[in-house]
Amino acid sequence: MILDDCILAETRRQFFARGARGLGQLALASLLGREGRAAEGGLPGLPHWKPKAKRAIYLHMVGAPPQIDLFDYKPGMKEWYDKDLPESIRRGQRLTTMTSGQSRFPIAPSIFSFRQSGKSGAWISELLPWTAKVVDEMAIIRSMHTEAINHEPAITFIQTGQQVAGRPCAGSWISYGLGSINADLPAFVVLNASHTHPRAGVQAISAKLWSSGFLSSKFAGVALRSGNDPVLFLRNPEGVAPEVRRRMLDAVGELNEIQHEKSVDPETRSRIAQYEMAFRMQSSVPELTDLSKEPESTWKLYGEEARKGGSFANTCLMARRLAERGVRFVQVYQRGWDVHREVPEVLPAMCKDVDQACYALLTDLKSRGMLDDTLVIFGGEFGRTIYSQGKLTPTDYGRDHHPRCFSIWAAGGGIKGGVVHGETDEFSYNIVKDPVHVRDFQATLLHCFGIDHERFSYRHQGLEARLTGVEPAHLVKGILA
Repeated sequence: MILDDCILAETRRQFFARGARGLGQLALASLLGREGRAAEGGLPGLPHWKPKAKRAIYLHMVGAPPQIDLFDYKPGMKEWYDKDLPESIRRGQRLTTMTSGQSRFPIAPSIFSFRQSGKSGAWISELLPWTAKVVDEMAIIRSMHTEAINHEPAITFIQTGQQVAGRPCAGSWISYGLGSINADLPAFVVLNASHTHPRAGVQAISAKLWSSGFLSSKFAGVALRSGNDPVLFLRNPEGVAPEVRRRMLDAVGELNEIQHEKSVDPETRSRIAQYEMAFRMQSSVPELTDLSKEPESTWKLYGEEARKGGSFANTCLMARRLAERGVRFVQVYQRGWDVHREVPEVLPAMCKDVDQACYALLTDLKSRGMLDDTLVIFGGEFGRTIYSQGKLTPTDYGRDHHPRCFSIWAAGGGIKGGVVHGETDEFSYNIVKDPVHVRDFQATLLHCFGIDHERFSYRHQGLEARLTGVEPAHLVKGILA
């Protein structure tokens, strides 16, 4: 009688709210089915074709390396020293607040020499002598461009396909679509490398860059720290034996299953999966981070800096070990590339941090037969201006943000080596041949993994969301093997 009274007393609004929850549960159950299959080894129908890349190592230089000083050789600029950038070249471009107040924009030619390297004859800066040795393994894209002019939206854009935070990053998309290779390690791992120069320009980054966004949280990147405790709270507390932890996880798993039956929330199952992954990582992570068995040849290849936990060289070695053990996507960040000032002093130090390590990583992967199916990417979020930010002298200059053109390189996993793609004008300011938008680059990344970006989506808020968004994106066919 009491129940009947409750039903009769139910308002119209309460009825529809209750019905909506029921429909939501059905939708969530459908999503759970999709995500459950992904966790077991990828979505049905993926990959769309036989992939060239099984895994990726993405080296992101946070702060944006200046393309004019590293990969985009402009010898004619020496004659333009301290002359104003022509308005016909700038074309009223939007400026940052760092240089918008300048009365003039004096040309600052690179003070660093370049030389042609490899069979391809690509022009590489003297700051990257080790990288120059493996230039024939890589495709250099000199015509990247973006709409974002500030770091936060630009990094978010190239990592997630949108300038606004909250979307899944590339590593999460690939983990979601293709699943994991090694059940004892996450499919997506993030490493943060240190830099050595004390006055390097450092930009803040946060976990939202390796977030899974609206995808299940189990597809988010797992950050590994340097040192004796790579994953916080992974170890058992003192006095807790492994068998005790196992019984606790079994009990928690049973409670979560009961909760899942009530809520039909996919995140409940994700939580169970993450607990289980953490338990397996208690064995796999110590073995992963134990470098004591690496032969002396490893340290000779990567350099003595690789022995220092958290250095870029150490991080590249860790990335190789992760890839070797089946981690699908390794994202490496190194901050310090925000060269608004003191380029002649700061940039050589930043390049020294990464140069030998990048050479070693490609060489190491190739010697192990892994480069053919490991995609390696190196680059920042936008470029740098040819004009100086602040005072220009013969021995000192700074460079502001420049979204119209920048350079990145890629190697391995489906990439054609010994290629230089795209061209900029004589000022390295505007693209004059083969432009490559951020979306084009993302579509090409997915292509290497055997994924058609237009057929790879996730229904979110009534829309079929994609990494490349809704605007056109085209494969960079010139760099594909």
